[in-house]
Amino acid sequence: MFNKRLREMRMERKLTQQNMADKLDLSLNAYQKYEQGERSPSFDCLVAIADILDVSLDYLFGRDEFIKAHEVSVDE
Repeated sequence: MFNKRLREMRMERKLTQQNMADKLDLSLNAYQKYEQGERSPSFDCLVAIADILDVSLDYLFGRDEFIKAHEVSVDE
């Protein structure tokens, strides 16, 4: 789920894989492995990805539907 949403959001923001790699201070190959699901980013890198794409980590991990279904407030 993460790799699909990562790619989807990157493309929606009109960013290339190279743009993302540069913003994250990674090699292109390292970033591509995230989108291919062959490698997982560190927590710090995940936070940076969410910030760059202006989405929540829950969204990137496919937990947005879970949150909506349970009406969880981020203020709790």
